[in-house]
Amino acid sequence: MKVTRLASALAATAFGLASFAALADVPAPQDVPYQGTLKISVDATDVAHRIFRVHEVVPAQPGPLTLLYPQWLPGNHSPTGPIDKLAGLVVSANGKVLPWKRDTLNVYAFHVEVPQGASSVELDFQFLSPQSTREGRVVMTPEMLNLQWNANTVYPAGYYSRRIMAEASVKFPAGWQFGSALEVASHDGDTVNFKPITYNDLVDSPIYAGKYFKRVDLDPGAKAPVHMDIVADAPKYLEITPAQLKVHQNLVQQMYKMYGAHHYDHYDFLFSLSDKMSGNGLEHHRSSEDGVGTGYFTEWDKNSVVRDLLPHEFNHSWDGKYRRPADLWTPNFNVAMQDSLLWVYEGQTQFWGYVMAARSGLWTDEQTRDMLAFVAATYDQGRPGLASWRNIQDTTNDPIIAQRAPLPYRNYQASEDYYSGGQMIWLDVDARLRELSKGKHSIDDFGKAFFGMANGEWAANTYTFDDVVKTLNGIEPFDWASYLRTRLDGHGPLIGGIEGHGWKLVYTDQPSAAVKAVEARRHTADLTYSIGLSVGKDGAIGDVLWDGPAFKAGISPGMSVIAVNGHDYDADALKDAVTAAAKDKSQGIELLVKNFDQYKTIRVDYHDGLKYPHLVRDSSKPDTLANLLKAR
Repeated sequence: MKVTRLASALAATAFGLASFAALADVPAPQDVPYQGTLKISVDATDVAHRIFRVHEVVPAQPGPLTLLYPQWLPGNHSPTGPIDKLAGLVVSANGKVLPWKRDTLNVYAFHVEVPQGASSVELDFQFLSPQSTREGRVVMTPEMLNLQWNANTVYPAGYYSRRIMAEASVKFPAGWQFGSALEVASHDGDTVNFKPITYNDLVDSPIYAGKYFKRVDLDPGAKAPVHMDIVADAPKYLEITPAQLKVHQNLVQQMYKMYGAHHYDHYDFLFSLSDKMSGNGLEHHRSSEDGVGTGYFTEWDKNSVVRDLLPHEFNHSWDGKYRRPADLWTPNFNVAMQDSLLWVYEGQTQFWGYVMAARSGLWTDEQTRDMLAFVAATYDQGRPGLASWRNIQDTTNDPIIAQRAPLPYRNYQASEDYYSGGQMIWLDVDARLRELSKGKHSIDDFGKAFFGMANGEWAANTYTFDDVVKTLNGIEPFDWASYLRTRLDGHGPLIGGIEGHGWKLVYTDQPSAAVKAVEARRHTADLTYSIGLSVGKDGAIGDVLWDGPAFKAGISPGMSVIAVNGHDYDADALKDAVTAAAKDKSQGIELLVKNFDQYKTIRVDYHDGLKYPHLVRDSSKPDTLANLLKAR
């Protein structure tokens, strides 16, 4: 038996060494110039089949060549390059097809032997974009498309992506117009040829194109133009009122007034208004991919809940793209990222998204407070997992752990809480700065000091945790390191910023406008803070609050509510039952639920009525929240 174990151990060691050898076949990136320019041609006309067809010429020398499909995607913070949708790969040189082999330990790498006499290889392949949301984000419809270069290119291993030059062209469907941060070199019919750019910046410059298109100037006469490039399902959705245009123009000016600098030579909001192409929110240095439903402008009052999207993604040009966490910066798109500072990258951006929505007029102060109450309740009562076994810092690993997959008990497992939990931390930082300085300093000072230097530069400028602490101490001396680590690594509620700004979080039986808007958008009845569950319009139970009343009664996510107190389910009937049980303690809340093929009546013993979060003034403290939200 000892001999057998020894043989097994030796075999395992040999396998491990072979594995390391295989990994070594993928050249590590070097900070040296790449000889030559990638030539990339994309045919994006096959919208019926939702196929992008790619032809690429890669300069190469005779001998081994490794080609990489981008794996670690900026903005996704994770290895989510859609390699499963690459198909039809054919590699050739001098008119002859070359065999290729995928690396068995790195499936994003393809090995090719370049023959003698060849100075390049040519690639032809397709990106088979999702046919439905079951397969991923839909990026092609009969009316529009979203071309992401990471999905439609490969590049040579062994180089920093910023040292590789690329020339790209796209053939669009006849008559379509497009928006992009890329600069046009020439037109050839429906084919657009773009100016040479580094491969790193090409991947950072996606395209929105469509049959129905409008370009809006958000900073008329500016040296660094800012535009909104809109594609829509139909022409009527492109109509914008003067008042709507004004608040979006305000957004640009409010950002400039706060930061005092910008980090692009021009900027484009790529904005889709569609019920067909999937929604999106993805930052880039000189643009952003932003997608919502068709009624953003035409049903303005119904869509307030999404109006922090553009401020959020715009803010990323400063926070995330220019100032970038040191462990999130990588030399190319196939080196692993580390996400430890996402509570700054995303958390502070989530904070500024709300604040700038208010300062620009995209939201009223009341709408902003309602949205803050909705978030604060999550970190007061709605995340039992963060109160027990996880913390905000650990959730920065979630893009790599879960990659935004649905979770059975999100409130207990926690999921990317560096966004909104980080937002609550930064709200608290602002309150503390105001308190320490007796009103002389605020988080605006941090924003300008940390992100507002080097006007016009857009090469990444990295930072560490110590840099964040140093900047805060430069504004107002304090033990900021311990302060932040306590909130990032601890398990306490994160609503100190609400209280520090002179407000209280309370719960009443009346939903706020924000709660109503969120319920309408998600088609749910959100009873998280009462019986402890949320229910979809068809009775499907979503998240169930861990150890809440519904959980203790035996209800779990995935069940469906069929009836409430003996009557067919609808959201109002459920809410009425909760209210009735509060008035008459002898009454329970009886739910007939379906669990797989079984039906069961479950009694939820809850008598405290409906509970929805609101902010109310604490008159014992000054209202500094109003000052934070006030336009500059």
